[in-house]
Amino acid sequence: MAELAERLRRELDRYPQGGKLPSSRVLVERFRVSPVTVSRALAQLAAEGLVVTRPGAGAFRARPRAAAPAAGDTSWQEVALSADGAADLVPRSVDASGVLVSLAAPPPGVIEFNGGYLHPPLQPERALAAALSRAGRRPGAWGRPPVEGLAELREWFARSIGGAVTAAEVLITAGGQAGLTTALRALAPPGAPVLVESPTYPGMLAIARAAGLRPVPVPVDADGVRPALLADAFRATGARVLVCQPLFQNPTGAVLAAGRRGEVLRLAREAGAFVVEDDFVRRLVHEDAGPLPRPLAADDPDGVVVHVCSLTKATSPSFRVSALAARGPVLERLRAIQVVDTFFVPRPLQEAALELVGSPAWPRHLRAIAAELRTRRDTMTAALRRELPDLALPHVPAGGYHLWLRLPDGCDEAALTAAALRAGVAVTPGRPYFSAEPPAAHLRLSFAAVAGGGEITEGVRRLRAACEEVLG
Repeated sequence: MAELAERLRRELDRYPQGGKLPSSRVLVERFRVSPVTVSRALAQLAAEGLVVTRPGAGAFRARPRAAAPAAGDTSWQEVALSADGAADLVPRSVDASGVLVSLAAPPPGVIEFNGGYLHPPLQPERALAAALSRAGRRPGAWGRPPVEGLAELREWFARSIGGAVTAAEVLITAGGQAGLTTALRALAPPGAPVLVESPTYPGMLAIARAAGLRPVPVPVDADGVRPALLADAFRATGARVLVCQPLFQNPTGAVLAAGRRGEVLRLAREAGAFVVEDDFVRRLVHEDAGPLPRPLAADDPDGVVVHVCSLTKATSPSFRVSALAARGPVLERLRAIQVVDTFFVPRPLQEAALELVGSPAWPRHLRAIAAELRTRRDTMTAALRRELPDLALPHVPAGGYHLWLRLPDGCDEAALTAAALRAGVAVTPGRPYFSAEPPAAHLRLSFAAVAGGGEITEGVRRLRAACEEVLG
């Protein structure tokens, strides 16, 4: 589509202003492309203001736009924004770089080891399209949903969490990021400390800082967050919130050990604190993982855990349907914040989620990605050990979509990231995953956003070239 749009863009000078372009049928025959490609290319030019499309008449070269007005002077905003935060205990300026690195598409030809979502062929596109089509025909599908979410969808999420969680304790939210934002705003006032795993998900750190919270790191090891250090952090800070990812933690891939699960809940309960459980990749388990531990929320009768889970990672970045589960008075506060922020998740999207998870295609999809992610993980692990044995790979997870590498002492993480991009592979630097000074340089490599095993092998080869340039 982009190539056709560019060719049409170069040919526009052939036509007078207001002149008609060749018909779609002529363009299809001339460029040997599909009618859909022609339609999308013309839509792109229309969005740029270069052509005007008229239903039933065709596409016409647009008349020139009026001269753009002179740029205004926005320098006053530097003073206004700085003065606004002068009294804040914690600066509320937002650094989104750690999030954008996994959202931005790399340039053409660059292998995407920095992606945070499934490569399009791994996404259940046909099942999603069918679910959306069926959802749009459901009675009331375009009406206003309950602000808490559709009852049937809340029930499905409650069953998937397990334990004594009920539909009445579930709110439907617009993706895991939105759920985490609502939880942190509900549980801690501006200026308060919030305990976070170290390293941890940069998007959560950005949420906390944007809310004026002060992230306090608690180190993790191969068995998850360390209880002794967690107890020290609760005592030292008086924090009333811990955010953790007990299953396939991002970025380390660690699973909270069975012996630590109850200890984490006990420490939080004694501190009068909530545990925000970000259960973000439970549906991206690998084929060889074995039985998974239940969510912490399933073993929590006292309302300590606020649980966040989502369908997005296992489907599509645009399928932003997730759930918040909580017990006790905090549920009303969560509900109030969500209503004020977003009103509700669009009903057609909720109806589509119900259609998807209730279809035979859903379990087939989960089995397929479980097998594919295991293969990709093994391919990347083997390539790293063969091509880059000096990069430490302390843990190979049985779930999730990435590996966490420790770089040699003294390695310049930023220089290696830049060298990798020049070599044709985009990687994620480790620094944004730490809320304080990191103990060493790291890289996170995703194996889910690439086309397949061949691209993984080639990406590691390119990374080796970058390492040779930086490390010598």
